[in-house]
Amino acid sequence: MGEALFHLELACEYAEGENLDQLVIDAICMRLSAGIEGLERLDPDVRTRLFADSWQFMWGMRNRIAHGYLLVDSDIVHQTIEIDLPDIVRIIRHELPDA
Repeated sequence: MGEALFHLELACEYAEGENLDQLVIDAICMRLSAGIEGLERLDPDVRTRLFADSWQFMWGMRNRIAHGYLLVDSDIVHQTIEIDLPDIVRIIRHELPDA
């Protein structure tokens, strides 16, 4: 879970800049994908307890990024970073005593 937190926090940092050009969006997407993959390795019961129904949407986003279904919509990536990711990071930090 620590590895997932590392990647997801970097995605947040990348999004703080004013210039969210395609290169930055691509970097954010790769960090999101790596972070979500890290969470996928959790025990399914733990994952369900932490993320409930959100998990299927998280994994769906990872699949869209990883399998390159054309281009990922940068508006959706930005919305994910702004709205969803802070809660996900908070949940992970709460689970990790030293985070």
